[in-house]
Amino acid sequence: MVPLPKMATEGAVVVVTGASRGIGRAIALDCAAHGMHLVLTARDAAGLDQVADECTRAGTADVMCIALDLSSSDGIAPLFQQVFARHGRLDGLVNNAGVLHEGLLGMIRPEDIDRVMAVNVKAPLMAMQYAARLMTRRGTGSIVNLTSIMGTRGAAGLSLYAASKAAMIGTTLSAAKELAPRGIRVNAIAPGFIDTDMTQGLTEASQAARVASIGMARAGTPSEVARLAGFLLGPDSAYVTGQVIGIDGQMAV
Repeated sequence: MVPLPKMATEGAVVVVTGASRGIGRAIALDCAAHGMHLVLTARDAAGLDQVADECTRAGTADVMCIALDLSSSDGIAPLFQQVFARHGRLDGLVNNAGVLHEGLLGMIRPEDIDRVMAVNVKAPLMAMQYAARLMTRRGTGSIVNLTSIMGTRGAAGLSLYAASKAAMIGTTLSAAKELAPRGIRVNAIAPGFIDTDMTQGLTEASQAARVASIGMARAGTPSEVARLAGFLLGPDSAYVTGQVIGIDGQMAV
């Protein structure tokens, strides 16, 4: 039997969305330390430049930054056009960008629904389509979608956010089935409560309640999530696809 091609870590081309801070920044740095070529996106151009400098010091030979607001889908096709123009290939996509929304049913505005779904569902789904086209050219690739324990377990006050993350779990499972014959793997990471700028935006009461629900009695760190993403991007996970992997310290939401 002829072995299927594997994505080599060093020199692999990987797109990371929401890379200017938090989990996205940690994933970018982990990829850089393994010699991957990076295409980083986020709304914050200055933040991206800072992360790019950190990635260069961490070991990557090539970083391209593209400021992009994923609440509008207009920039997604040009993003992947630039990836192809620069590298002629794509090996990995990490759909990390997302927005958190707290709100009880009956208090969620239509514009909130539109924004959360645009960033958390529409943008990553479109990115997956363009990424799959590029990956199909070489018959290999890995897509990693950042979802959430809220998408698998739910939580009071997070119906909209949970709905968006549940949608991406379904998308991951479906895409894995569709893309496996092309040699493209699709997996999801479902973090619990991770210490990021996003979660620090929650009220103190919400943060305390989340930590109290964690069996390991602490929040996770972005670097812990990044190491899992790195595994899913690399050759050691060559037979892993269609999985939703929790990383939550035994959180009972």
